[in-house]
Amino acid sequence: MAEERNFTRAAQRCFVVQSALSHQIKALEQELGLVLFARTSRRVELTPAGEAFLPSARACLEAAERAVNDAAASTGRLRGTLTIGVIPTVTAIDLPASIGEFHRSHPEVRIMLRTGGSHEFIAAIADGGLDVAVLGLPESTSVQGMQTRTLARQNLVAVVSATHRLAHRRRVQLVDLTQETFVDFPVGTPGRAPSDHAFQALGLSREVAFEATNTELILDLVRHDLAVALLAPDVVPADGRLRTIDVADGPVRIEYLAWSGFNPAPAAQAFLEQIRLPAAPE
Repeated sequence: MAEERNFTRAAQRCFVVQSALSHQIKALEQELGLVLFARTSRRVELTPAGEAFLPSARACLEAAERAVNDAAASTGRLRGTLTIGVIPTVTAIDLPASIGEFHRSHPEVRIMLRTGGSHEFIAAIADGGLDVAVLGLPESTSVQGMQTRTLARQNLVAVVSATHRLAHRRRVQLVDLTQETFVDFPVGTPGRAPSDHAFQALGLSREVAFEATNTELILDLVRHDLAVALLAPDVVPADGRLRTIDVADGPVRIEYLAWSGFNPAPAAQAFLEQIRLPAAPE
């Protein structure tokens, strides 16, 4: 009810009729001697008492579910939920294949996949809202407060159209790109940070006229010769309309597998043991 703010939708999510849900909430309020929800004919909102009660109530439910899952795991039977976060530019592991293998081995585990940004996933792991995530971060960024495994260390390449003035070059330096129009991930995101840091470290500036949240749109803009990009080489497909160029002093991006080191759930532990990781880079 706190999430839906609507009796009809909340009852549907709980697979009960609306009257039964209303009765349960009233019974809980009577037991507590508190009003948890303010109700009108059109709106339902948490009262201050409800806001204070909610976090501990959620923690109790999560603890009860964890107790059942831990007991099942002791018999070799995994249950519960495994929540995985993945950045759009993951290249170091075949995550769908790893998830498929895990599902076949542990069919009772509910698997949830979220896409998003690395900073968002780091916070979610710290808060207990995410079990495992693949992160992509600048070389200068260290991950604190959780367990990590380095999956890949990649030098970003310049991606230009086949008709671009630099398309014939095999190697450039960042200074050669300062007059170009760029397409990149949104400012402040981990996907953008390696390139921004590399230019700033050399005292160089660039114009990012286009921002996009997925590589396919970035590559389409490059194909039409509207901009150049700096991307991990593995995300650039074989395409006669694109050229990749090594950047001698270009940005470095590190891909990590990250998870909470504090009492991970049995499903998360099993997934980490089963997932096929590349050999650790030297």
